[in-house]
Amino acid sequence: MNTSPLARYRAEWFTSAADLRRDVLAGMVGTFALIPEVIAFSFVAGIDPEVGLFASFVIGIVIAFAGGRPAMISGAAGSVALVAAALVHSHGLQYLLAATLLAGMLQIMFGLVKLDVLLRFVSRSVRTGFVNALAILIFSAQVPQMLDVTWHTYAMIAGGLAIIYLLPRVTTAIPSPLICIVVLTAISIAFPMPIHTVADLGRLPAALPSFTLPDLPFTLQTLRIIAPYAFAMAAVGLLESMMTARVVDDLTESTSSKARECTGLGLANVAAGLFGGIAGCGMIGQTVGNVRYGGRGRASTLVAGVFLLVVMVPLRPWAAQVPVAALVAIMIMVSVSTFSWRSLADLARHPKVSGVVMLATVAVTVATHDLSAGVAVGVLLSGVFFAFKVTRLMRVTVDYEAQTDTRVYTVSGQIFFASAEIFADHFDLRDTARAVRIDLTAAHLWDVTAVGALEDVVTKMRAHGIAVDLIGMNQASAVLVDRHAPLVMA
Repeated sequence: MNTSPLARYRAEWFTSAADLRRDVLAGMVGTFALIPEVIAFSFVAGIDPEVGLFASFVIGIVIAFAGGRPAMISGAAGSVALVAAALVHSHGLQYLLAATLLAGMLQIMFGLVKLDVLLRFVSRSVRTGFVNALAILIFSAQVPQMLDVTWHTYAMIAGGLAIIYLLPRVTTAIPSPLICIVVLTAISIAFPMPIHTVADLGRLPAALPSFTLPDLPFTLQTLRIIAPYAFAMAAVGLLESMMTARVVDDLTESTSSKARECTGLGLANVAAGLFGGIAGCGMIGQTVGNVRYGGRGRASTLVAGVFLLVVMVPLRPWAAQVPVAALVAIMIMVSVSTFSWRSLADLARHPKVSGVVMLATVAVTVATHDLSAGVAVGVLLSGVFFAFKVTRLMRVTVDYEAQTDTRVYTVSGQIFFASAEIFADHFDLRDTARAVRIDLTAAHLWDVTAVGALEDVVTKMRAHGIAVDLIGMNQASAVLVDRHAPLVMA
């Protein structure tokens, strides 16, 4: 079988007719799932909805070709909008466009230097917390659409959920969310009722996006203003995209190029900035919906972007009449399917620290509405718990050989910054024995902190006239010691 990158890329596009049909229909579902979230986050960022919608169209087109994870939907939403809001509020839209261009360039650079490897430090507990938090945020975002409304809205949402969940028992030829949108829109037109429609969410695009450059001076002062925001937007966008890509990997039991996803997102954001849009990132709710309804190839991502433009411009009069209740029903379904219900049972079966990490990730993310903050806290807690665990595995046993008046310290385990102090505390620096032998056969020195602790022990013992002999040090540890504390080996 030909597994070259070119062959794999071709297979991600040119699938069977049945797979292509599923990609197209699933991408259309993704489009309708995009609309309410993009418009909502546009308001969060302080920009017109058309800015976010244009950006999502451009990002969807570019990422379909340049991204590293087929079937992933990206758009102008998420924590990137939260970061952008402060810049828009203080300096205006043009500075946001410039920051979007710089953020895209930074993401391209991050992808080229393979910074995606940092994702390896994100544990499964953090990923589960990320997914669960996002499911909660997706559902909570629908709550405002269900407050201060008439009973008609609740009836339409209930009807939409019934179609979404019951229709697949009859046929799966067309994704049930699309049928939900068509049926509820037809009902609202045939029987006018007091419900909100897409037109009520904000101003929709009336024309195609056009190429534009930020209307501001390209000076060092401008760079000073936009650089902090651009770096934050780039980092947050990559984090959400990488986490979303990992979720799709798990759902589809496949792998993807995270480095290529970094550069692809960078190219997409540069293009979005050049067409008057805000930076975006991977959108896990819409992506999960796409995958759930059969999206597997790059065509589903392309369709989500292209169909968004078709819906928003040529079909604008029709799209404006789609009931918000239909979109709420779809997002409720996405929220329910995104949440990892198995993780609730795992709280009782898995180690308690794993549960703490997962719950902390959820709590911080939901409290701040910032996925990057939740993941950062989860990764930090995972690192702290891991350090404590490894520290407890480090042991030092002490024996005495009377014939030679030698104290023998046998060390086992990992010695690094978190265990170095405990390691040093096991030694009596004013030992009354004539000689000391430190056996490191079952130990490993990991960093300069560990080397420094060993150096302090050895030099202080020798200063008190004790002969110190090191034995059993493995090659990697010996190289580290010889480089940073050569006198210890003397």
